Amino acid sequence: MSSNLIVNLTAANWDTEVTKATVPVLVDFWAEWCGPCKMIAPLLDELAGELAGKVKIAKVNVEDGQDLAAKFQIHSIPTLLVFKAGVVQEQMVGAPRKADLKTKLSAYL
Repeated sequence: MSSNLIVNLTAANWDTEVTKATVPVLVDFWAEWCGPCKMIAPLLDELAGELAGKVKIAKVNVEDGQDLAAKFQIHSIPTLLVFKAGVVQEQMVGAPRKADLKTKLSAYL
């Protein structure tokens, strides 16, 4: 995670960062050993900069956040969930293209 604009989520900060967020939140469920997760990391860094203040980009390492992965029934990674007002609006499994992801996020702005 290279961008300081991306939030590392845990059970402890989930409420503050996602449930009470005033902007849509894109949550990436990932793991260090996941090749496709590593492929989309730079894309998420770029989006965090481009959409700063409009969308929050956050990550959950499924190795450390097994409770969150179980709560949202994450069976494959990367899985991207879009939250608005603390509610899941959309789920994407796999490594999307940047343009596709940006288009999907624009629906929630």
